[in-house]
Amino acid sequence: MTLDIPFDNTYAQLAPEFYTRQAPTPVKAPRLLAFNDALATLLGIARGTDAELARVFGGNELPRGAEPLAQLYAGHQFGTYNPQLGDGRAVLLGEVVGTDGLRRDIQLKGSGPTPYSRRGDGRAWLGPVLREYVVSEAMHALGIPTTRALAAVETGETVWREGGLPGAVLTRVASSHLRVGTFQIFAARGNTEALRSLTEYAIARHYPEAKGALGLLRAVRDAQVELVSAWMSVGFIHGVMNTDNSSIAGETIDYGPCAFMDVYHPNRVFSSIDRTGRYAYGNQPQIAVWNLAQLATALIQLEDDPESVLEEATEIVHAMPELLEDAWLRRFCAKIGLREVAEGDLELVSDLLEIMARGQADFTNTFRGLLDGTARDQFLEPEAFDVWESRWKDRLSREADPEALMARSNPVLIPRNHRIEQMIAAAVGGDYAPFERLMDALSQPFEAREDYADLRRPPAEDEVVQATFCGT
Repeated sequence: MTLDIPFDNTYAQLAPEFYTRQAPTPVKAPRLLAFNDALATLLGIARGTDAELARVFGGNELPRGAEPLAQLYAGHQFGTYNPQLGDGRAVLLGEVVGTDGLRRDIQLKGSGPTPYSRRGDGRAWLGPVLREYVVSEAMHALGIPTTRALAAVETGETVWREGGLPGAVLTRVASSHLRVGTFQIFAARGNTEALRSLTEYAIARHYPEAKGALGLLRAVRDAQVELVSAWMSVGFIHGVMNTDNSSIAGETIDYGPCAFMDVYHPNRVFSSIDRTGRYAYGNQPQIAVWNLAQLATALIQLEDDPESVLEEATEIVHAMPELLEDAWLRRFCAKIGLREVAEGDLELVSDLLEIMARGQADFTNTFRGLLDGTARDQFLEPEAFDVWESRWKDRLSREADPEALMARSNPVLIPRNHRIEQMIAAAVGGDYAPFERLMDALSQPFEAREDYADLRRPPAEDEVVQATFCGT
């Protein structure tokens, strides 16, 4: 008996130029590694046996109502336009409307080659699958818009990268998989009919109150402002903010060479493929603006005379830096206990970050330490912090109950890079206890639980992760 998933597909009803119908490629010996029961309940999916779940989410069995397809898109990769990308190792099974009334995609990643694989094998190995599972669910627990993980399945096959590695398939759930690059490909091809259809679909699905293409542009801008400012507030570095990795739904998508900072520095880069620092931590706001400009360039092609809306589109994009700065300041003021932004608060926050960079202070532990009195311990030379702390306490004296605000703005736990790597190494060896422990700990990231106190510790010198990888 096949698994019952209440599909209600809409993307598959669009014209064939948007995708290629493509079934997942079956795997040798699917075995369920993890299943997100709470998310499944939200999606209206009955639990089923482990064997049933493994067959469906490993790609060996299609559930009733699935209409599998690989989506087409293009994108700027590190600033260079690639005219055709697409789902090279992913298959969208279909959509469901959850018990909360929201529509979501269910997609298999690592499910085999598609016409967009570009000579790749279409597979994923265990490490990136578990990393995305852990980090995406951690982001959700932090309250940051994100794709989510429904299942992880071991394939029983070897994936060849730098050597032989165990294969796996991730089931990803997203508000949609529409990207800036989805719009770019049809604009670049001059296919305004497809571009108009896509724009109408995106508005109906995500922003029904938006009026026309520029209304969509404004809505995407505002969603991205909140998303990127949220990333910054927890020290997250996406690592590969190409336009094909930029969701118009305002969700974090494509957890490749992502990382959370330990020691704070605005120029911090982890991605092994980001050799120029284009997507460094501190560059993420300006890259979000750049990506929005590419979306604007695509959307104005819907007008018979693009010049007629160029001024309005430019105003929408040019407003984004100030909106980002305001959202960033609001979030960072909350992290130091300030509900309302007042004169001098920008300098106060900026000065803290500057002395954190100079003092090689841990990002997460410093901000949480402001609440529990341990922030000073994070600095190699704490005298500069002492001066700042005096100014901060004077400002804080004018706030009501700042501790409650700080407690919900500063996580105790993040998925630290060295813990992720240790978890992956253990899983490759057949030990999934570290994975399960991380999942439990990170499900309540704002709680200071004594049994997970060791997960707060920054990496020792020999544990520092210098680079993260895409995993393709």
